[in-house]
Amino acid sequence: MKSNGSYEQFTEKVTQKQWDRIGLGRRAGVAVPLFSLYSRRSVGIGEIPDLKILVDWCVKTQMSILQLLPMNDVGFNFLPYDSQSTFALEPMYLSLEEIRGVKAAAYKEDLGRLHREFPTGQERINYGIKAAKLELLLRMYHACAANLPKAFEEFVETTRFWLDDYAAYKVAKEVFKNAGWHDWPEALRNCDSKAVEDLRLENAEAVRYQKWLQWQLYEQFKDLRSYAAREGVFFMGDMPFLVSGDSADVWANQAYFNLDAASGAPPDDSFAGGQRWGMPPYNWQRVAEHDYDYLREKLRYAEHFYDMFRIDHAVGVFRLWTIPGAEPIETAGINGNFEPADESQWEDHGRKLLSFMIEHSKMLPCAEDLGTVPECSYRVLEEYGIPGIDVQRWLRKWGESYDFKDPAEYRKNSIVAISTHDMSPLAAWWRYEAGTVDRMIFERACGRCGIAFEDVLSDLFDTESSHYGRLRWKPEMDHEDKLLQCVGSSKEGAGIVLDLYRGSFDEKQKFLHYIGLNDENEDGWSNELARAALKRASEAASVFCIQLLQDWLVLDNVFEGDPWKWRVNIPATLGPDNWSIVMPFALDDLAGFKATREIRRIHEETDRH
Repeated sequence: MKSNGSYEQFTEKVTQKQWDRIGLGRRAGVAVPLFSLYSRRSVGIGEIPDLKILVDWCVKTQMSILQLLPMNDVGFNFLPYDSQSTFALEPMYLSLEEIRGVKAAAYKEDLGRLHREFPTGQERINYGIKAAKLELLLRMYHACAANLPKAFEEFVETTRFWLDDYAAYKVAKEVFKNAGWHDWPEALRNCDSKAVEDLRLENAEAVRYQKWLQWQLYEQFKDLRSYAAREGVFFMGDMPFLVSGDSADVWANQAYFNLDAASGAPPDDSFAGGQRWGMPPYNWQRVAEHDYDYLREKLRYAEHFYDMFRIDHAVGVFRLWTIPGAEPIETAGINGNFEPADESQWEDHGRKLLSFMIEHSKMLPCAEDLGTVPECSYRVLEEYGIPGIDVQRWLRKWGESYDFKDPAEYRKNSIVAISTHDMSPLAAWWRYEAGTVDRMIFERACGRCGIAFEDVLSDLFDTESSHYGRLRWKPEMDHEDKLLQCVGSSKEGAGIVLDLYRGSFDEKQKFLHYIGLNDENEDGWSNELARAALKRASEAASVFCIQLLQDWLVLDNVFEGDPWKWRVNIPATLGPDNWSIVMPFALDDLAGFKATREIRRIHEETDRH
């Protein structure tokens, strides 16, 4: 199916200048975390120049958007959405062979040793590579520190708004054995100007080293951006809406944050207990009093690297779920409230912030508008010409037929996605989630309907085929009357439970019908199913179609074993499997995959080329 959709209306929006730069064509793209990639030249982890190979692959597949997860400095916690700076980039992504002012040949033995100690292609990242790289980078810095070029000094001068504070923060973290700034001596904790200046003077060379690292990152990323531009590929950056409480941003701008509260998300259909992320909410009044300088400078620096930017948790621009700092961790996000508290202020609040972003940046904003979304968000994004995200598996006629929505019904101002980094990829969804309900949500629904969950559990669900917190319906529960009989309730009394049943029992059959396949595919997984789902997404009215690399390459059978392990992150959980997956191939091999030709055909068939 070819789309005859037009996007001319975007030229009449406040984002007109951004759309003029991007163009109005139907574009396709791929979303990746750099830490999951590697080339044959990489040392321990994906490196910035490696992305040139991915740019080349995008060209071969007719994709023109490369979306990156946050590239910011994560310290040693390795949580990309809980970074130590929303300006500074992550040093472990530097290519040691392309350090400016340094002859890589002089460090051949060191590079060989790192290759042996931190081999790429393992199932999970060994984040020890960061400390090892920093040790060698420090030696490289000392070898060239006396003869740094004018370009370095110019970089330091033009980034002074954030770089001075960031470098001081990083040095203080080292001085105080990685302690959070809340535990530093009082004067330094309060960012007293004299205490900070004394720190800089006493550690002048260490401060300069931190600035040198950021300059090297700037140069490598700028070179990558230029390469992509020549090939016609746009970069979409990921701008975390929030920043870690233990960060240079918060330490240096404490008045801009509410340090007595934690941000999160209220309970919803995906997370019954809500979420508590921990990052401090903004004090927008204080930010406004300084003409939003923090936000303006963040956008200005990101423009060096990106053509578009994803506003993480964009609904927080309108209102943010705020949890009192004294609330026990165990209650997650249950006990909180929205800020602003007055719902009538949400739309104006969002308009003000989004208008500022549009006015002060050439980048096209894109909104991650998932979760519990206020109605005003959809209206404002459409009015402003800002793409949101339409997730294929979630776009259904809820409360009616529960069928999957026709691709023509997707928002034009949207990015159609089969899954995101916070979700299971397509193959894992099909195997473990489609046709199931979340155990915690179902148990909570039973409680609200006066149904004894434990008493009906084994009658309703095949617990042996239920995995990862999901409950799979028994095949004999093929009519809602049987469900009502099992739970001993009427339609009215079991309303919430009945709604969960209607939305999940025959989900697989409905999805197969939606992508044009027969029910005989229901129990298995096939390339035919994967291609049909990808093509159906590409047919959407959405101006952009961006999929995880895992979902594109499922066409090539490169992912072996349990598909669940290829998740990037499981929200509201902590563990070694989050933010640590590594693709089971080198980027150098991409061009030879048969999926490359198949993806190109999908884009040609759906006018995304």
